[in-house]
Amino acid sequence: MDLLGHYLQDRQQKIRKTTDGIRSEIYEQLDCGEEISDERLGQIIDEKIRQKQDIQLALEERESIHREIFAAIRGLDVLQELLEDDSITEIMVNGTQDIFLERCGRLERCSKHFENKARLSDVAQRIAAVSNRLVNESVPILDTHLEDGSRVSIVLPPVALNGPVITIRKFYDTPLTIECLTGMGAITKEAAQFLEKAVRAGYNIFISGGTGCGKTTFLNALSNFIPKDERIITIEDSAELQIKNAANLVRLEARNANVEGKNEVTIRDLLKASLRMRPDRIIVGEIRGAEAIDMLQAMNTGHDGSLSTGHSNSAKDMISRLETMVLMGMDMPSAAVKQQIASAIDLIVHLGRMRDKSRKVLQIAEVLNLQNGEIPLRTIYEFEEQGKGEDGKVEGKLVRRAETLENNAKMAAAGITGY
Repeated sequence: MDLLGHYLQDRQQKIRKTTDGIRSEIYEQLDCGEEISDERLGQIIDEKIRQKQDIQLALEERESIHREIFAAIRGLDVLQELLEDDSITEIMVNGTQDIFLERCGRLERCSKHFENKARLSDVAQRIAAVSNRLVNESVPILDTHLEDGSRVSIVLPPVALNGPVITIRKFYDTPLTIECLTGMGAITKEAAQFLEKAVRAGYNIFISGGTGCGKTTFLNALSNFIPKDERIITIEDSAELQIKNAANLVRLEARNANVEGKNEVTIRDLLKASLRMRPDRIIVGEIRGAEAIDMLQAMNTGHDGSLSTGHSNSAKDMISRLETMVLMGMDMPSAAVKQQIASAIDLIVHLGRMRDKSRKVLQIAEVLNLQNGEIPLRTIYEFEEQGKGEDGKVEGKLVRRAETLENNAKMAAAGITGY
């Protein structure tokens, strides 16, 4: 290493020592019981920085130290800056030393790290406190959210062998609209107009796809088409839906059992409760298990226009998964389960991530009536790949495969034509 390299390395070490020293001094002051506002904390940090005479700091270095110390005390430590970076969509903390980011659909290693397990564990506790949840060695797994709605998964030792693991899927401050998704190439304008009419007409729509393909984002976008005079009830494991411009909106969130294993409130409990709350539409963030039967029954008992999502590799696989999930909660003949699904769901919108990491609608399919013991799907739109552009982007578009809906009664009842 040359002289310049040695100088820069030595300077970084001095800056790190200065930062750690100031933070320790302020922690001691806070431990004495003094209540400090955010504004006063900022002033104290600046005063402490000015008092340090062992190193001359440039203005940019002073600001960097200020931000880091403030984030460590009031924010989420080294994660705070990453959360404020709009180009980052996901943050993955694998113990104290390894932090990975998703930026523009691609993973990269972050140069930042946590000083020790205590500081990382403290961040995990702060996140849990936002939603008044509990996470510790006895309850080491937690799914929750930040104040802005960003989804968080926390796994602590002894389950996590390499230290606390935190995964944050960030949400846009302003939810993406269908116009934004059209501009990004996720869906064509024609297909978007078709779905808008379907939502307005009260078709029950299920959004399927793999992890990270944008199901919740798409669900948010579709919800904006719901008429403003309708009462909407959302039900989620961890509240992350960002439905805007809905005046009559009720948001419900499931609750885990306490340390004694009591007071749990499940998605099934909330679905049953929602039926007594005079909903026009019920939106379930994601169907994962036995609550599938309750959602299907709600769709079959007058709550047209309800929406939900689920994990699957294709629209057809989503039907099979729903069958399995229903049987997890109720012993029913297979034929009866299939009849429930065929009667309840009108459309399945399947999303996927392409080779270039872009997210697209791959299929919009109509769920037809039971035929010979099976549930047939009729493809309305299907993504047709047309090659690869010079920038490596997958090129293609949604192609219309069927001119009309077989089940057009809801469109007709709503007075909608030209779909």
